[in-house]
Amino acid sequence: MPSTIGNLRMLRGLSLSSNLISGSIPDGIGNLSRLQFLDLSDNLLGGSLPVSLFNVTSLVEIKLDGNGIGGHIPEAIDGLKNLTKLSMRRNALVGEIPAATGNLSRLSLLDVSENNLTGGIPGSLSSLANLNSFNVSYNNLSGPVPVVLSNRFNSSSFVGNLQLCGFNGSDICTSASSPATMASPPLPLSQRPTRRLNRKELIIAVGGICLLFGLLFCCVFIFWRKDKKDSAPSQKGTKGTATKDAGKPGTVAGKGSDANGDGGGKLVHFDGPLSFTADDLLCATAEILGKSTYGTVYKATMEDGSYVAVKRLREKIAKSSKEFEGEVNALGKLRHPNLLSLRAYYHGPKGEKLLVFDFMTKGNLASFLHARAPDSAPVSWSTRMNIAVGVARGLHHLHTDASMVHGNLTSSNILLDEDNNAKIADCGLPRLMSAAANNNVVAAAGALGYRAPELSKLKKANTKTDIYSLGMIMLELLTGKSPGDTTNGLDLPQWVASVVEEEWTNEVFDLELMKDAATGSETGEELVKTLKLALHCVDPSSVARPEAQQVLRQLEQIKPSIAVSATSSFTGEPSHTTATATTITDDTRSTTTE
Repeated sequence: MPSTIGNLRMLRGLSLSSNLISGSIPDGIGNLSRLQFLDLSDNLLGGSLPVSLFNVTSLVEIKLDGNGIGGHIPEAIDGLKNLTKLSMRRNALVGEIPAATGNLSRLSLLDVSENNLTGGIPGSLSSLANLNSFNVSYNNLSGPVPVVLSNRFNSSSFVGNLQLCGFNGSDICTSASSPATMASPPLPLSQRPTRRLNRKELIIAVGGICLLFGLLFCCVFIFWRKDKKDSAPSQKGTKGTATKDAGKPGTVAGKGSDANGDGGGKLVHFDGPLSFTADDLLCATAEILGKSTYGTVYKATMEDGSYVAVKRLREKIAKSSKEFEGEVNALGKLRHPNLLSLRAYYHGPKGEKLLVFDFMTKGNLASFLHARAPDSAPVSWSTRMNIAVGVARGLHHLHTDASMVHGNLTSSNILLDEDNNAKIADCGLPRLMSAAANNNVVAAAGALGYRAPELSKLKKANTKTDIYSLGMIMLELLTGKSPGDTTNGLDLPQWVASVVEEEWTNEVFDLELMKDAATGSETGEELVKTLKLALHCVDPSSVARPEAQQVLRQLEQIKPSIAVSATSSFTGEPSHTTATATTITDDTRSTTTE
């Protein structure tokens, strides 16, 4: 955006949404003293929010969704006295929600979801009498939700904040739930302040160590005598227990478990190239890739430099140990080139549950489409079609061969490998979770725009609700728009249908695809046919929607070259160059599992 935009002193409305505008919002925007409406959503903007923006007291609506804007929300936000709508979802904002936001008495909509905000939800927001739309989901917020807000808004407004409590479906708040007690992790040992021990403390420490060694020696001697006396039979290897064949399918590998899987943790490997012990898994370094209602996903780096993805399930929302192990062992057998394979799981001595998957280097489809760098290459039609075919293949296998419903199909759950082949993640995950957790996920899917309309009544997903989600992903690939966004007050299917009805079909497609279409008439025809199929999938009537097999067949007919290349590429599971485990640090588990 040009810095000279501040010279347009009479400007009342500025809409630059859905372009490729990069850079920062210029400070000069604070000179637009008559500006009432500002929409810069779905661009490539970065930097931080200019403080001058919050001096424009005439602003009534601000929409900055779908950018990469970082930094803090300024405390001067209460300068926007006339603001009624503020939407900044899907950015990179950090820090806390300013308490001064509660001074915006006219505010009716506040959406700061899908950022990296921390701290608690300010109690001052409870005083916003006109607030009828509120969303802080998928941040890193902690502490209790103000009672007024939890009563006024459902769980979809708060999900995805693992340390947030006090809303429907969440943990009950305790005294330990306040932001102050959950504010920050302990400093690494190398950064903690130290002091020298005095003589008295040194003598006590040395004496304690000697006593500890003495007790340890006595214990070893007693067990040695007992082993000599009792001739214990050798343990037979069974599925889910430690054996000499550790690392083979269906066995627990390494030192993380004793013969019965208690005393320490239990690590179970399924088929695949990964080979590691429980110690490897628990001691590898990890970085957070994302959070959801179910838990946190980490990219785990092994000592040899290889990677795996690890999902650490939230405590208290998974099924009991016996039910969990029965279900997870069944999921470990699920294999298809377009489904993300579960390679192993770890069940810790304190109930912690880790799921280990192949790491996908390209990340998820949502980021691939909406969070690309300004200088990145456009996503071609053949690449998008290849992804659509891959998702349809995986869903067809899930519905037909595995007799399973996904229930939470979104572009964030579609992962891409090096060749941009799609793999559906989180398959069967609802089977491991409590009913309350699955209800929260359904609510979150609705907030993001992927949920079929009938789910608000049914509360239980089926194959036709999965097809609706598939149709939304196809529309996302075609239009370049996120299903959670609205255009002129219409959701994505409504907007597409309205444009098609006016016979302006070309206006629907992503500009990058129109460049492809300009090079050949075939691409234009394929786009239109795929659009009609996508609209068929999102039909409001579930009965009218096709089956996954029909969707796959029609996509293969629309672009046969993709179907052929997909078949040749997926004759078996792709070779893996990565095999690893992770460092999952959490105060709720011990650091060793001998």
